[in-house]
Amino acid sequence: MPLGSEAEGCGLEQDPTIVPPHPSFQPVSKSRLELESKMLEKIQKALTIRSGTIRELLAEALGMFILMVFGLSSVAQVVLGKGDFGQHLSINLGFGIGVTLGIHAAGGISGAHLNAAITLTHCILGNLPWRKLPAYLIGQFLGSFTAAATVFGLYYDALYDYTKGNFTVTGPTATASIFSTYPAPCVSLLGGFFTEFTATVMLMLGILIIHDEKNNGALKGTQALLTGILVLGIGLGMGMNTGYAINPSRDLPPRVFTAIAGWGMDVFTAGHCWWWVPLTAPILGSLAGVLIHKLFIDFHNQPVPESGNEKGQPAVETSTL
Repeated sequence: MPLGSEAEGCGLEQDPTIVPPHPSFQPVSKSRLELESKMLEKIQKALTIRSGTIRELLAEALGMFILMVFGLSSVAQVVLGKGDFGQHLSINLGFGIGVTLGIHAAGGISGAHLNAAITLTHCILGNLPWRKLPAYLIGQFLGSFTAAATVFGLYYDALYDYTKGNFTVTGPTATASIFSTYPAPCVSLLGGFFTEFTATVMLMLGILIIHDEKNNGALKGTQALLTGILVLGIGLGMGMNTGYAINPSRDLPPRVFTAIAGWGMDVFTAGHCWWWVPLTAPILGSLAGVLIHKLFIDFHNQPVPESGNEKGQPAVETSTL
């Protein structure tokens, strides 16, 4: 007796979910898979950049883009949402998260400077060849500028509704501060400069402490998170006066973008021509932070020669800056 008849006689039905293969179905041959794999390898090989300098440029660009998209979009949401979609803490968290992810993206390739002041400091100290300075700065500029354009496109409708199409730098519906920093009305130019200088000193000191393997450096793998927390702390304590730019690459490219995108040259004249302060104060603050760390910690914590070590005491390594 056929098996199907037996099933029918017992009152059982065949499982309707089991569908036989279509007559036209043909399994993919092994040779075809190998051919596609070779094509993908050729495409990857053609797209692979062998120049270390260009790879560093691209890494800085992507890391900066990630940092700035998180940071600027958090500012946009707070300003355009009129406080209904976040407060100042939201901005601090946005930039902190952006810094952490940006470091993870670029750290293994370029060191994830993501800051022109830090890159210049590395060059002055001899940790980075001067010939690589343009590539780092270009990468940071491109990433930051593209991020500003991205956030502008993301919130264009909200920007237009908030400003009625009139993009201004100052006034009740000012929106230029979404992209770049400007001093508070009560802050003088000197006071703003000192704020940016001090905040960058703390940034550099924090970075050096986190990475100081001779002293009490952070556990491997936690440096990016701790640097993000460091930026969060700076925003929480030193953000009121100037918006804590602490980074020329964070401030100038979006400022250039806003000048092009409709805010005009007011972005360079507002706040007593404030634009140059976020460029110079962080550079001086970065250098001062390194000097302070060396005078108070690094110069006095040098490796002990192998022969002079006490029994069982390991040799220590030098810091990166």
